[in-house]
Amino acid sequence: MAFEITGIIIIFLITVLLGIPLGRYLGKIVLGEKTIFEFLAPLERWIFKICGIDPNREMNWKQHLMALLSINLVWFLFSMLVLMNMSWLPLNPDHNPSMSADLAFNTTTSFISNTNMQDYSGESAMSYLGQLTLMFFQFVSAAVGIAICFAAFNALREKTASKMGNFYNYLLKTCTRVLLPLSIIVAIILAVNGMPQTFLGKDTQMSLQGDTMHISRGPVAAMIAIKQLGTNGGGFFGANSAAPFENPSYITNVVENVSIFLIPIAMIFALGYVLKRRKLSWVIFGVMTFGVLVFLIPTIYFELHGNPAISHMGIQQAMGNMEGKEVRLGSAASAFWGITTTVTSNGSVNSMHDSFMPLSGMFAMLGMMINAFYGGVGVGFLNFFVYMVIAVFISGLMVGRTPELLGKKIEAKEMKIATIIALLHPFLILTGTALASHLYAIDPKAYSGWLGNPGYHGFSEMLYQYTSASANNGSGFAGLSANVPFWNITTGIVMLLARYLPIIGPLAIAGILASKKYIPESAGTLKIDTGTFGLMTYAVMIIISALAFFPALALGPIAEYFSMN
Repeated sequence: MAFEITGIIIIFLITVLLGIPLGRYLGKIVLGEKTIFEFLAPLERWIFKICGIDPNREMNWKQHLMALLSINLVWFLFSMLVLMNMSWLPLNPDHNPSMSADLAFNTTTSFISNTNMQDYSGESAMSYLGQLTLMFFQFVSAAVGIAICFAAFNALREKTASKMGNFYNYLLKTCTRVLLPLSIIVAIILAVNGMPQTFLGKDTQMSLQGDTMHISRGPVAAMIAIKQLGTNGGGFFGANSAAPFENPSYITNVVENVSIFLIPIAMIFALGYVLKRRKLSWVIFGVMTFGVLVFLIPTIYFELHGNPAISHMGIQQAMGNMEGKEVRLGSAASAFWGITTTVTSNGSVNSMHDSFMPLSGMFAMLGMMINAFYGGVGVGFLNFFVYMVIAVFISGLMVGRTPELLGKKIEAKEMKIATIIALLHPFLILTGTALASHLYAIDPKAYSGWLGNPGYHGFSEMLYQYTSASANNGSGFAGLSANVPFWNITTGIVMLLARYLPIIGPLAIAGILASKKYIPESAGTLKIDTGTFGLMTYAVMIIISALAFFPALALGPIAEYFSMN
């Protein structure tokens, strides 16, 4: 047990130590300073030239938004074309079939929205061309989130400005100078440690019993690298990183876990570099880390102590709750991954969350419900930014000062946008869960194929699915059979709304603030780089989440916990 806990601490420390210099590097890209990958500038200029893009043209927030939506529409149509025609397209050595329209819609919306919810099993439902197409979206969907966050950084940096950099410039440089180099390094490490990287079809082997086995493989290492670094989470195999070919050993588990956290943490320090407010970065980092620890510590405790129902049978659980977990990884490392993947909107799994203890599953859901403790690449800070706006406004009212954020007044328009975005998340989750629960209640026989478990846990399975979709996470309680038109379509709609509206809102707020007159700090200015304001922001996040989600959690994991004990 001590070894497992030590491993978790080391993983986190490595991530922070790598995240600080990476944040400085990201800040240089925002400010247009020279980086070690400056030699890629001719290639980038050539790409801009053939695309007819002027990377030096400044954009306001509306132009950023139009660029984002238009390019995502093109990606959507391209993905639907590929996924619905995989059976006859090239790079399909295993002759896997094309996707149905509803599954292709769900998968497409999932991958372009950086959610990567997979209602299919990759080794049997995807050709290599389909996997490469999804791998491409894992790069660009992550780059979109970072590019929009860079634009927000620019807006907050300038004292008075309506321009926020160039979306296409940030998008391309994020791919060429951040995601691609890091992915190459991680993919090499994973391949050296036993992960497949080939375009050959299934391998044929003979078992010890003399049976012939057909073993799926493919360009796995390349996909897993960007899957983790881009907080994508979409795996090559159906079992995701619980599969030995996606996560062969404890070493690969460490590398993948560091990759999940790395860029979300680096974005916090990039903010401090761009704004020249390093203390603010540490305050935000402290709030987020405290929030993660509140979920992580009890989750590790519950998973290490096992299932009390099994203990009552007189069965010892020296390794903890090992149902749905890999022996090569252990219960503590699985619990740590379960929290890191849900607080970062990554969504990959190295164990089955459906087999977690009830309150462990609840903490994983809470990470997605708050969706701002580190969060996804780029959009994690944007979600936190919304809570900061609300906290500044409330704090200003409490102390009788004009609410100001980084020298700009927070007024009614910004508060309305922030409030709508903050309430959108629980609205999508609870509305979807209520609809699914209603349909199941009125005709259980017709919808009996949905749930692997009835009662409280079945409700948790449905609640988790919509929480994951709305948080652009993609993980799931595997007891829910989601590959049916109802779940494919409804979660697809939730993923689209939950991806783009929370980007539009913070981007609009940043753009509005950028155009306002700068007010120098004075004795009456509410300082946001203090521990007091950090606690205020944390309180706002918890209060909004508690009020919105506690009734639903009481019906699911909390009720299951008390019934089990």
